[in-house]
Amino acid sequence: MINFRFSCPTEMIFGKDVQLMAGEETKKYGTRVLLHYGSGHIKKSGLYEQVTESLKKAGVDYLELGGVQPNPRLSLIREGIRLCRENGIDFILAVGGGSVIDSAKGIALGAVDNGDVWDFYEGRRKAQKALPVGVVLTIPAAGSESSVGSVVTDMDNANKRAYDDEIIRPKFALMNPELTYTLPPYQTACGAADIMAHIMERYFTRVPHVDLTDRLCEAALKTVIGNVSLVLAKPEDYDARAEIMWTGSIAHNDILSTGRVGDWSSHMIEHELSGINDVAHGAGLAIIFPAWMRYVYRQDISRFAQFAVRVWNIEMDCFDPEKTALAGIDALRSFFKFFGLPVSLAEIGITSEHYERIAGNCRRTNGDAVGNFMPLQSSDIINILKIAQ
Repeated sequence: MINFRFSCPTEMIFGKDVQLMAGEETKKYGTRVLLHYGSGHIKKSGLYEQVTESLKKAGVDYLELGGVQPNPRLSLIREGIRLCRENGIDFILAVGGGSVIDSAKGIALGAVDNGDVWDFYEGRRKAQKALPVGVVLTIPAAGSESSVGSVVTDMDNANKRAYDDEIIRPKFALMNPELTYTLPPYQTACGAADIMAHIMERYFTRVPHVDLTDRLCEAALKTVIGNVSLVLAKPEDYDARAEIMWTGSIAHNDILSTGRVGDWSSHMIEHELSGINDVAHGAGLAIIFPAWMRYVYRQDISRFAQFAVRVWNIEMDCFDPEKTALAGIDALRSFFKFFGLPVSLAEIGITSEHYERIAGNCRRTNGDAVGNFMPLQSSDIINILKIAQ
């Protein structure tokens, strides 16, 4: 286990009807608020009225900016920055899932900065301050409600980039599993894949003696695996929805990172996929992660065998641990496929013509090599894409 420093100051308020606390929680940080959300679904569901009434009751003035799309757009973030500057906004309330929250974080960065917000995502500058952000969570997936990360897409140049900074970790997250009842099955499955990927990026490490966080990762993975079938069969199963929602936050608030070094190459490769064709993040990860595993597992067969045994309940073959490791990888891929997620690049229209661009962009964004479990050169990324084809 390596040295670490851990802090997650986001106040997570969990349970039924907590969205009704939006006004009182927001007022702790600001009185002139940008209410940021995605489609009209929150209005159809009644959530919009609940949140706005709560803001009014607390004496909080608000300005609205809807229209966030999956893989949130840089163009909308720039519009939000303009609105914040022109209207003296002092707090941003994100009502939605990861895309809305990531977009809100981007606005929070740019609203108090004189330069171009894209500079932060391209790694040209580091932010010095940001507006505070709060969350009413409606989609358990990205974990952005308590993370330091924001991922944004520049559609004009087909580039998707991430920016991580403690100053954009949300101040609070209101988490009611009931708000996830109406999620379409495919979106639920994509969310499960996203959560699992966040855990696995941390799980596959070369750092020894991390048994506690190994066990925490394995428990989190098994929780998602065991409950996703339940919510797809019975969408209003509160207890199963609650397990998934809480696991989504734990997966990405850094507690599972303590004492270890994660990989993150699958995420970096997937960002390039969705930058090209706007595929849902979880769907892209369902394609890339098993392919990455196939390519790197020989670096530490025992860890992949452990993954197979502890997560998928595969019997250990003591005479052939490699067989066990491969069975675990196959189990993950089959799990994604069973729930209707794509498991090949062909299914989302990515061809060999894109390989060089994907590999080149990954290298430019992440330096000499991508990932930590096995640092990937351009040729390695191309080979992973070939496996995923």
